[in-house]
Amino acid sequence: MMDFGRFRYEQAKKEREARKGQKITLLKELRLHPKIGVHDVQFKTRLAERFLGEGDKVKLTMVFRGREMAHLQLGQALLERVARTLKGSGVVEKTPVLEGRNMTLIMAPLQGKVAKKTGSPVDAKA
Repeated sequence: MMDFGRFRYEQAKKEREARKGQKITLLKELRLHPKIGVHDVQFKTRLAERFLGEGDKVKLTMVFRGREMAHLQLGQALLERVARTLKGSGVVEKTPVLEGRNMTLIMAPLQGKVAKKTGSPVDAKA
């Protein structure tokens, strides 16, 4: 016979220990348009590089409006150019796919290059 309270305590302890080894990955989305400026593309690329460095996945969404739908190849070329730029930070998990008026590309971080996320400022003071 075992004490039920002790059993529940042991189970909770095992669950906490299992959660400690888990890695939480978020999916961050960046929205682009085909007629985006050069500096804006560079800014979004740096932002995606930072997200990938923190260990998060990045979803690049190309949004087409009106007659932009007639030039899908321009949006796809832009997404592929951004993916080539981010080659050192991440790997393409899902190639550009058109879903309605949006074309999406998903990138995952490289396994060895993930930086440790810093704790909250409260933890740093202690």
